[in-house]
Amino acid sequence: MKHFNSDSFLSRLFRDERAQMLPIMAVLLIVFMGIAALAVSFGNSYAQLSKLQSAANAAALAGAQALPNSTASSIASNYSSNSGSLNSATYVSGATMATGWPKLECLTTLSNQGEACVAPANANAVQVKEQLTVPLLFGALFGHPTVTITAMATASMRGAIPAPYNVAIIVDATSSMSDTDSDSQCSSSRMSCALSGIQVLVQTLSPCSPNSTTCGTVTAGSNGSGSVVNSVDRVALFTFPNVTTATAADVYGCNGTKPTNEPYTFPTAGASTYTPLGSPTATYELVGFSSDYKVSDTATSLNTASNFNKATGAGGSSCHPMSNPGGEGTYYAGAIYAAQSALIAEQAANPGSQNVLILLSDGDAGTTDSGAMGSASTTSGTYPSTKNQCAQAVTAAKAAATAGTRVYGVAYGAEASGCGTDSPSITPCQTMQQISSASQNFYSDYTAKGSDSTCISASQPTSNLNQIFTDIGNDLTVSRLIPNGTT
Repeated sequence: MKHFNSDSFLSRLFRDERAQMLPIMAVLLIVFMGIAALAVSFGNSYAQLSKLQSAANAAALAGAQALPNSTASSIASNYSSNSGSLNSATYVSGATMATGWPKLECLTTLSNQGEACVAPANANAVQVKEQLTVPLLFGALFGHPTVTITAMATASMRGAIPAPYNVAIIVDATSSMSDTDSDSQCSSSRMSCALSGIQVLVQTLSPCSPNSTTCGTVTAGSNGSGSVVNSVDRVALFTFPNVTTATAADVYGCNGTKPTNEPYTFPTAGASTYTPLGSPTATYELVGFSSDYKVSDTATSLNTASNFNKATGAGGSSCHPMSNPGGEGTYYAGAIYAAQSALIAEQAANPGSQNVLILLSDGDAGTTDSGAMGSASTTSGTYPSTKNQCAQAVTAAKAAATAGTRVYGVAYGAEASGCGTDSPSITPCQTMQQISSASQNFYSDYTAKGSDSTCISASQPTSNLNQIFTDIGNDLTVSRLIPNGTT
């Protein structure tokens, strides 16, 4: 009979250690799962934070781009990741703007760099703070089911230059520009107020690199232009009616004489360079493309030695700027074609630059002086013609926009009626609106004497001429992100 060896079985049972690892493994499994849960939770939180930060950056940049308008705060909110805003998405669902944000700030650092805090916002930066509650995997086990992440961004108002610009400014010099702008914003002749606005615009431009303490030596060019090495923004001055090329230099000669008017000439539409036409030779260009308007990018005053500044009233007390002799009626399609042709040539000479055309006028083209129109057709209605003169200007501006030029229309004292040669009818205000290459590029000083009080830009409602040119200058720059701790 076989006996069961109980001692041997018991001893083997107690000596067997294989099952003792099970409780240890169970504990370790819980630890590893906790670590994995934390890794997943923090990884998800980091991914969410990255996306929330991108949305905050976009909101701050959008708001700063709108400065100095008081709508900057609401625009920043509109571009946030808040529910219903333009940057809301399912992966940042539930994001909110922190209480009291966005903030419009006037930072001393930016003011010292020339980015002034002006009305109506009285700010030069926008700060955004967004927050999002993110669930933590197994966080409830540790008493923390969620974590709140926060993203902040600060952006300065426009001031960074995205690309060099060639800026052609066309100023109406017909007799209406001698009218007094009697509102409190200027209270001088329209011509004087217009030139003051141009000085404001030029102050916002960059003649040379911001890293340069001086723009260096000025080289004289054609049509009174002055250029510096490695120029950034270049600006030229055009006018209508034509003046003789022999007397155009009088506008910056500081000799007390004025250029002599000539009948209108008709540059070739779509030309790649501008050549004065007529007999005797007549020109729309008073001063060629110049970059000597400031001695450095950070200069707070304009260079009085610049012919461009002499022509626009910043050449010192001994110089008399351009005036408005009038005498030839109003027709400006030719001036637009002339400026656009000159812009094309300047862009070709400066690859990578962008073209800008600014037209300041009351918009009422419609000269009935047959002598002023020279050999223009009187029946066709298409350029050049004595018929549909406002429509011809619109066509010329649209052709410039199609070629890539950003066109701004500044209606100055536009009246409720005019453009009498046009059929179908069009008002001066509508003409200036349609000349602008985008709705936000149309401005109107509708408070000037004689102006149509309803000629208001929906996108740019300011009527202050200096503010209009400030806004145009700012529009040629972009906002930029800056450190949140900037004071």
